[in-house]
Amino acid sequence: MGMLNRPAAIRAVVYHLFVWITAFLMLYPLLWLLSSSLKDNSEIFTHAHQLTPSFIKFENYVTGWQGFGGIKFSTYFLNSLIITVCATVGCVISSTLVAYGFGRIRFAGSRFLFVCMLITMMLPGQVLIIPQYIFFQKIGWVNTFLPLIVPSLFGLPFLIFMIMQFVRGLPNELDESAKIDGCGRYAIFYRIIVPLVTPAVISATIFKFYWVWDDFFGPLIYLNRPRLYPVSLALKFFADPQQKTDWGAMFAMSILSLVPVFAVFLAFQKYIVEGISTTGLKG
Repeated sequence: MGMLNRPAAIRAVVYHLFVWITAFLMLYPLLWLLSSSLKDNSEIFTHAHQLTPSFIKFENYVTGWQGFGGIKFSTYFLNSLIITVCATVGCVISSTLVAYGFGRIRFAGSRFLFVCMLITMMLPGQVLIIPQYIFFQKIGWVNTFLPLIVPSLFGLPFLIFMIMQFVRGLPNELDESAKIDGCGRYAIFYRIIVPLVTPAVISATIFKFYWVWDDFFGPLIYLNRPRLYPVSLALKFFADPQQKTDWGAMFAMSILSLVPVFAVFLAFQKYIVEGISTTGLKG
């Protein structure tokens, strides 16, 4: 029996060794960033290969939190929070409503509108930047959060498609039973559909949260006042080409900017897996 189990034991050791090595390679950039945030500027690049600093410099976090130009980094975190929460909540609500319409309601032109929505998924976002900027500039929305929030209030094609597939997987008998009980379209949506598609909705919320929190291009285009910068844009301005760059402070704030991302992932990771694995498969 020992000889028979030996090949299985060797395979298990090789498999776990491979997993640990792969995990280390994937986590190495984050470990390097964390290590660099605790190093002195003179040590960050001269001893870049070392993950353990010669001495721990927590002052990088204090200096980074002071921000620049008299604006503390807490202001940038608040800006990111406002933009991300408003855009995410509005996008998920509207996307769920549209997904319910496409998935459950048959109306004239529904197929045509659905195809149009799919086509917009193939359109690069960069193509829309110039006309959108001209439009927002004409109505006086530049240097406000509105260009970063309002477009999200009308849904996102990818999220609509993902939630719609989940809605279509639900039995139609649920709607018919609710109609017999006197429920209308909105009652069916809020009382029947939304509770059953919660995993997909939470997955959509997480995706949108990540995309908005990490967005750099949008704030760079529409925001010119430093007090309005989100975290993604504020980090870039730690690197000043005319002065000495405080790399330690920049890396320290980069670590803090990842805290909300990790917190959201750890809190809702089971919903990500469930929402993706069951999309379009329930019935």
